[in-house]
Amino acid sequence: MKKIKVGIIGQGRSGRNIHRHLFECCPLLQERFDVIAVADPIKERRANTNPGANPACKHYADYKELLQNKEIELVVNACRSHKHVDIAIEAMEAGFNVVCEKPLTNRVSEVDRLLAVKEKTGKFFAVFQQARFRPLYRKIYDVIQSGVLGKIAMVKVAYNGFGRRWDWQTIQDMCAGELLNTAPHPLDQMMDLWESFGDTDPERIFAKLDCINNYGDAEDFVKVILEGKDHPIIDLEVTKECLFPTYQYQVFGENGSMVGNGETVEWKYYVPAEAGSHEVRIATMETEGRLPVYCSEQLNFYQEKWTCPPEASGFDDWGTKYYLNIYDAITKGTPIKVKLSQIRRQIAIIEECHRQNPLPKSVKVPEGTL
Repeated sequence: MKKIKVGIIGQGRSGRNIHRHLFECCPLLQERFDVIAVADPIKERRANTNPGANPACKHYADYKELLQNKEIELVVNACRSHKHVDIAIEAMEAGFNVVCEKPLTNRVSEVDRLLAVKEKTGKFFAVFQQARFRPLYRKIYDVIQSGVLGKIAMVKVAYNGFGRRWDWQTIQDMCAGELLNTAPHPLDQMMDLWESFGDTDPERIFAKLDCINNYGDAEDFVKVILEGKDHPIIDLEVTKECLFPTYQYQVFGENGSMVGNGETVEWKYYVPAEAGSHEVRIATMETEGRLPVYCSEQLNFYQEKWTCPPEASGFDDWGTKYYLNIYDAITKGTPIKVKLSQIRRQIAIIEECHRQNPLPKSVKVPEGTL
């Protein structure tokens, strides 16, 4: 089996603890990828620590030196968010295929600039959105598509918790905030689900962003509602002000509903053919003694439950499935699951949310950092 030679730019929480970990620790990826170079200005982060690390892996302090290594076949761009587009373009222009960390950017114009370079160079490009492969979401998607819940009125997704942050991912000028940090995971899933009802942009977007618990100046409270013809309402929450989180996923349907949390999905529904039908009444409802009464019927509800297999419950499973798709896309021409058109739509929504909620900037980034 051919091994794709990988160079990783950035050895922070993502580059080192996610991408390099996946390539060097997960058997299915060890068979398909070989990390031959990493770049990070901090020496200690570049060290080979995983059991599957290539002892000949080259270490660079400057990513520009990594881009001189023409043995590399795939560059993983895991630099800090505000440099994603520029470095991805630089890598493609240097002749490399690229997988870029999320968020790709916060502006559609930057997406289009990057896609123009992809078209010009003919290089492979994808964005790392491993939550698309989360088994919990995939099961929810499949149940919705089965039609057992009937017409879907709303899908609510809540990635809520409580916490305070003071790192660089709380600074607007560094392409940060929860809308760009945590929200891309559920938002990517919802773009996948949204497209299944019709490949159109949302007609209406409501957004409320606020900076409440962050020490920086980017949002840590996110509420987004998407509406469109023939689509269910998408209700997305990502907050750091919630000590009593409930379900991560809720689906409201014509014939029943569904919830998902942790590793379990449950859905409850009735079968219309078994329930009979009613004619609408203009006259008041009443008993035989002409006393008023409310509509009442006994529906036969079915209830089902699915639990994720233990071997598929962790982040490694999602990341492995993502990179198996990337491997097949590069070696066989298989379409990528996380389509760039969906990424562009996601960024357009994020940009509109920021347009509706211009937050004041209070953090000055030192000159040269950006």
